[in-house]
Amino acid sequence: MQPILELKWLVFTKVAELGSLTRAATVFDVPQSMISRHVAQLERECGTRLFRRTGRGVVLTEFGEQIYPRILALIAEADQIADDIRVSGGTPMGEVRVGLLPTTVPVLVSVLFTQIRNRFPRIKLHLSEGASPQLEEQLREGRMDMALLLREGPVSNAGESLLAQVSLRLVGLRGDPVVEGPTIAFGALQGLPLVVPSYPHSLRTRLDALSEARGIKLDMVVEADSIRLQHEIAAAGGGYAITAGLFELSGDNRLASARIVEPELLRSVVLATTLRRPHTMATREVYRLITQTVPDLLLGQAAPAPGA
Repeated sequence: MQPILELKWLVFTKVAELGSLTRAATVFDVPQSMISRHVAQLERECGTRLFRRTGRGVVLTEFGEQIYPRILALIAEADQIADDIRVSGGTPMGEVRVGLLPTTVPVLVSVLFTQIRNRFPRIKLHLSEGASPQLEEQLREGRMDMALLLREGPVSNAGESLLAQVSLRLVGLRGDPVVEGPTIAFGALQGLPLVVPSYPHSLRTRLDALSEARGIKLDMVVEADSIRLQHEIAAAGGGYAITAGLFELSGDNRLASARIVEPELLRSVVLATTLRRPHTMATREVYRLITQTVPDLLLGQAAPAPGA
């Protein structure tokens, strides 16, 4: 089993997964030349090429495609054996990588860190924050064990745990009559200058589909790819943002919001896991803790902002 655990085989699987020596070097935080040396050494030992270069990176050769799934299986088995050895005494241990949405960081980090430190002192928690598409990409690449993600509408992926579901709101300047009422119909958004995320954000796709179905035209005047940016533009009078009001409106006296209705637009916060990293006792305990703890924290902060 030991030869399979050598770094060069881990490099092989990561280059195959990402299709790029440069991106693999970024993941391992080493110079690209080191990745190239590992690949070259493997190819010498195998007596044949494992990758061929293309204009966009590298792809597996026919031989590389034959051994890739077998190497993945062996590495997963070795990781599972190592985890079984580590937890033979019944104590979860090892590194767990968790991704959080930026707006959830102020509320969740201290609670999660404290609970995991107190209950599972041998778990090394690695936290990262990023927008939902960024976190989802890192899950696909196996750079995280689990992450909080946003889903527009109902949750369809059976492999994701629903943590909270909140209504989307139209956000604008306090005192603006458009957002001073408790609700606003979706049809009333026609003609308003909107601040929205750029493609391929799922909200943008959803708004396009809904406006087309209802025969209205939305005026998307500014693209901004974070909630913080959208709210700052709204606070500067640059337009109206469409967000969930989850944490991000708390304490911002510049802004007010109205819940969008007819139809009501729901946004879900889910906990998703990667298929690229083996599940361990440590990851299972952290997953369980998040699903038990986070929903109350999220919903406790999801009340409408003052003046909404």
